[in-house]
Amino acid sequence: MTITLDSLEPALSVRQVLTLERVLAGEPEVVAGASHLDRPVRWVHVAEAADVGVMLSGGEMVLTTGVLLAGDEDKQAEYVRSLHRAEAAAVVLGLGRAFPAAPDVMRRAAERCGLPMVVLHRPFPFAELTEEVQSRLVRRKFAAVSLSEAVRTELTALITAGAPLQRLLDEVARHSACPVVVTNLAHRVLGTAGERPAVDDVLRDWERIARQAGGVEGDGWIRAELGGRGERWGRIVLCGYRGDTATGRLLADRAAEALVLHRMLAGGAACSWEEQSAQSLLTDLVSGVVPARQLLPRARAAGLPVNRRTFVPLVVRDGDPARLERLLRLLGLSGLVAELADGATAVLLSLPRDQDAGALAAHFATRLRTETGPDHTVVAAAEARAAWDDVPTGLREAQHVADAVADSSAALDLPPVVRLKDVHLRGLIRLLRDDPHVQSFAERELDGLLRETDEDLLSVLRTYLATGRNKSRTAQLHHVSRPALYRRLEAIQVRLGVDLDDFEQAASVHIALLAHDAQQQ
Repeated sequence: MTITLDSLEPALSVRQVLTLERVLAGEPEVVAGASHLDRPVRWVHVAEAADVGVMLSGGEMVLTTGVLLAGDEDKQAEYVRSLHRAEAAAVVLGLGRAFPAAPDVMRRAAERCGLPMVVLHRPFPFAELTEEVQSRLVRRKFAAVSLSEAVRTELTALITAGAPLQRLLDEVARHSACPVVVTNLAHRVLGTAGERPAVDDVLRDWERIARQAGGVEGDGWIRAELGGRGERWGRIVLCGYRGDTATGRLLADRAAEALVLHRMLAGGAACSWEEQSAQSLLTDLVSGVVPARQLLPRARAAGLPVNRRTFVPLVVRDGDPARLERLLRLLGLSGLVAELADGATAVLLSLPRDQDAGALAAHFATRLRTETGPDHTVVAAAEARAAWDDVPTGLREAQHVADAVADSSAALDLPPVVRLKDVHLRGLIRLLRDDPHVQSFAERELDGLLRETDEDLLSVLRTYLATGRNKSRTAQLHHVSRPALYRRLEAIQVRLGVDLDDFEQAASVHIALLAHDAQQQ
């Protein structure tokens, strides 16, 4: 059976110890430090000496009858102060042998120190309390060690099987029962796991939380550093972990070990986690499955400025994501880069509203085309969006424009940044390519040329129409003589039963050919 944190016995606090059946038999009464009863109890110790603190290491619940303290108020006060200095969890005084009631000196000293002081009104065998608490603590420690080994085994098995980062984080979140966040050293979120609403609550205020999580731990915020060979490169944070801190640290450490191993086996490419994070976010934005408003915390946590910004959605054909990332940094632009399907890369620019979005997008595209060559890169863009909720529509528009000019021969004379107005009829056909009526029209118009043996004639027809029915240019591009081209054009007209000199018939064939090509992509 898989061990989860929910199956572990809760960590014992002073308050919980006082509710144990054996303790209740002693009629316990809290006489001081009542506001500190949630302190965790690490151990139970019986001690009478006034300098008891030298025997403690912190977190103990100390049991005493006070026989060595009776009649000496200085010793009574020092006994409490010694416990406080040793960071004891509480002191329990059994009444009857030395004191009929709680000594005022001890009670006042405990109240000043904030040390819970409990008296037992009925005789109570300390051995029973010690046995009960110790057995519970031992079971807890054994369960924590078992959990640690179970987590290590399961994560190692996932890594061996080639599981992605997200699968590992999901497993950690399942064991911890709280949101899990992985960041780089700049607090940029590289991955998250856990119940989506809880994760979104964490990411919504991530900038403040990250500063807190990067410092001291508290309130269930437990972190472990990621790195090796003396170099740190990130951290994993358990956000709002409800179990005891020691077990949480153990779990975080096991998770950190697994993530470091995962990175090592991936060739040490920590940046790939950033790419996966951006890819997940932009893919969700493009798909529209998750409302944009729900993705806003993820975008902010990923390092994208979102307040009072203008967003420019771009899709780059045949663009290397790493090159695009470097270019963004070189130009000082904020944005996310992620590789989509079919050789397209999405770039979401986030610009201050007082800057010229169109000019900056054109500058970015020009620099990119200068590096890669105009024949190899197409930068498609949607109109700038002032509202985050409009970003998904913009990304889909940019993707549509990029798809419409996927054929490099159609992109030679296009501007550095291609927009919807630049793709004209080709863009419309691309949008309608999956419509059954359009598919039927293309099949009907081109039926005479759709056999495999007619690929050469189909290619000639495509060039002839793309060049505006320029016979000289078509012959030149296909390296044939004018008479040979005339014979091929004649064969095309016979096969299709059309007159390509007639504008309407040529336009109909051209539209059908565009639809056919769009359906093949």
